[in-house]
Amino acid sequence: MKKSYLSITCFALILSVVAIFKTQQTPKMVYVDLNRLIEGYEKTPIVRAEFQKKATLLRANVDSLMMNWQEELKTYEKERSKMTKKELALKQELLGNHQQRVNNYQQAVQKQLKEADQKTTQTIVNDINGYLEEFGKKHKHSIIFGASGAGNIMYANEDTDLTQEVLDGLNAAYEN
Repeated sequence: MKKSYLSITCFALILSVVAIFKTQQTPKMVYVDLNRLIEGYEKTPIVRAEFQKKATLLRANVDSLMMNWQEELKTYEKERSKMTKKELALKQELLGNHQQRVNNYQQAVQKQLKEADQKTTQTIVNDINGYLEEFGKKHKHSIIFGASGAGNIMYANEDTDLTQEVLDGLNAAYEN
């Protein structure tokens, strides 16, 4: 009976030590390289290609308007010696108004492209963040840091780099 009691006591003691050790372990801190995730994500080139198509179209519109204004200016330069002062003043005003409209349109296009580029990038980042949240919960990580090359993680052991594992899972999720 004493041997049985001693065995049970030893087993309970060992189990207690293991339980205490497990509960007192600090959570493993891990990180991902955000730039590698963005560049390696299979959705990124697709979204960027859509953005580039839109940007090319809008820039072509601006170029077309610029060419029209330049043609009007050339025509004005050729014919101005034949114009009266009143015609010159009217034509100069029209050219100035046309140039202003082109400039305003160009600025609006640049603003629109900047916003679309930010939206494109945010779409990718949202996908990555959503996947990382699920990944972290599934693998029981307390914290997943994001290294972006901007100095937020100056050094990390390679064992804590989950980038490739996350990238593989992210791309698999995207394909599904």
